[in-house]
Amino acid sequence: MPSAHLGASAPDFERKILSPAAAAAWAAAAPRPLVFTNGVFDLLHRGHVTYLSRARALGASLLVALNGDASVRRLRKGPGRPLNALAERLAVVAALGSVDAVTWFDEDTPAALIAAVRPDALVKGGDWPVERIVGAAEVRARGGLVRSIPFEHERSTTALVRRIGAAARASARRKAPRASAPRSKPRAAKSRTRRRGR
Repeated sequence: MPSAHLGASAPDFERKILSPAAAAAWAAAAPRPLVFTNGVFDLLHRGHVTYLSRARALGASLLVALNGDASVRRLRKGPGRPLNALAERLAVVAALGSVDAVTWFDEDTPAALIAAVRPDALVKGGDWPVERIVGAAEVRARGGLVRSIPFEHERSTTALVRRIGAAARASARRKAPRASAPRSKPRAAKSRTRRRGR
């Protein structure tokens, strides 16, 4: 459990990291309206932080739930994902000023967590139609808001991972000729030895 590793000297923002059970207790006393969103948030980029800021503006507090590592792997986002383990992702999201609390879920969807925290607003990114957002029907039945927030900066963690991989491969190719060049010197030395022997 990531929050179990907090010590007396931990940064204040790490106090925002809550277990799922603690998140439900926190939500019961949190300023309302409470906004809930969820995602992987593996490599945080400008699109993420802008989205979270917009989500926070819809209410008085924002709870962010992250997919656990096994949950991310089941999403099949690509080999080696998540690049950052849950504890690292939780800490980075918790450090954002727009986020009031952050927790996680190990299931494929946050349905059980949404039922436990009972948010007043449920939001996802612009690639999610409102009718496909998990928990939308329940939140609307309580008179809550369900919103798909349009993307303001076209960024993608998957695309970023591909660019990093391509840059690493290009760098390896540039270094390869320099590594093999010195091998020609010993052959020249052997050739001179043969001529002296004649």
